[in-house]
Amino acid sequence: MDNRCARVWARGSFLFRMLLLLTAFFAHAVRGAEEETAVDLHEIFAGAVPVNSGDLLAMQTHLQALSEKVVPATVAVQVGPAQGSGVIISADGYVLTAAHVIMRPHQRATLVLHDGRRVAAETLGVYRTVDAGLMKITTQPRELDRDAWPYVEMGDSQSIKPGQWCLATGHPGGIQSTGEPVVRFGRVLSVNHESAINTDCTLIGGDSGGPLFDMDGNVVGVHSRIGGSLTLNLHVPVEIYRTAWERLEVGDAWGYVPGNRPYLGVQGEVGATGAKVAQVRPGTPAEKAGVEVGDVITKLAGKEVTDFESLKMLVEAHEPGQKVELVLLRGNRRIQVDVIIGRQRD
Repeated sequence: MDNRCARVWARGSFLFRMLLLLTAFFAHAVRGAEEETAVDLHEIFAGAVPVNSGDLLAMQTHLQALSEKVVPATVAVQVGPAQGSGVIISADGYVLTAAHVIMRPHQRATLVLHDGRRVAAETLGVYRTVDAGLMKITTQPRELDRDAWPYVEMGDSQSIKPGQWCLATGHPGGIQSTGEPVVRFGRVLSVNHESAINTDCTLIGGDSGGPLFDMDGNVVGVHSRIGGSLTLNLHVPVEIYRTAWERLEVGDAWGYVPGNRPYLGVQGEVGATGAKVAQVRPGTPAEKAGVEVGDVITKLAGKEVTDFESLKMLVEAHEPGQKVELVLLRGNRRIQVDVIIGRQRD
């Protein structure tokens, strides 16, 4: 009996020692692979394919550190009943989001930080054609015992190329009482630097306005249009925000969603001083409001109209369905009429 126990113990001891040796061997191999491939992470994230467990382990370690960096700057956005996401890109609280999330300038909004605390914000400019929007946190950081807001840097979307790995964060499904922003990992599929970056990062409703990051943790895009297919996820290139920053910051609204162009239905008199009406198209918002040929439009929604080009810009700063006031000169009379901005299908 004692000999049998001794043999069993000896066999078990041998197996245990072999297990330790194998564990040490594989641990050494993984460490070696990690050290070997860590220097190649830039190449992998630029589009190369990971080839071994060391590559995957190094990628995982990097992504965990990256997530800890970018999640605190990702916020949930609520403007009235509308919900979406955004990203803080400055210590004083500027927030990039999508135009269709905030809709129009100078509205009150609520942002939910990654730890669940809520802060007040104001919507600023919207560039509807490309779906770019800007907000500013109005709560002071000291009210939450902070010196500044957590933020991430704006990156270089001009350098983004198909095949690169990328990271997306947001609030899928909208604001939730528990849970931090969700992190998705994917690759860039195609790039149009003037309009959209296309990735296979999985997005759903509520993610709109959230950030797309490069592998250095810089914002290179903002989630815009989310398709039914995994490969139909479009993001506004961050360079568009840089180019349009001055107008966005002061609260301008311009452009329109394709197929949803705002219009009045008037044509200007060539060579006339000011915005003199040469034609009013039948059945249009202008005709319904009582605009007549020969009228000179001097104001729209309280802003001066100097010529037909400025009138066009002011019309496109509104959304179809909005009611605005027109001020007209008809002969020597000054007339005020209300007009509902129409929708012209492109």
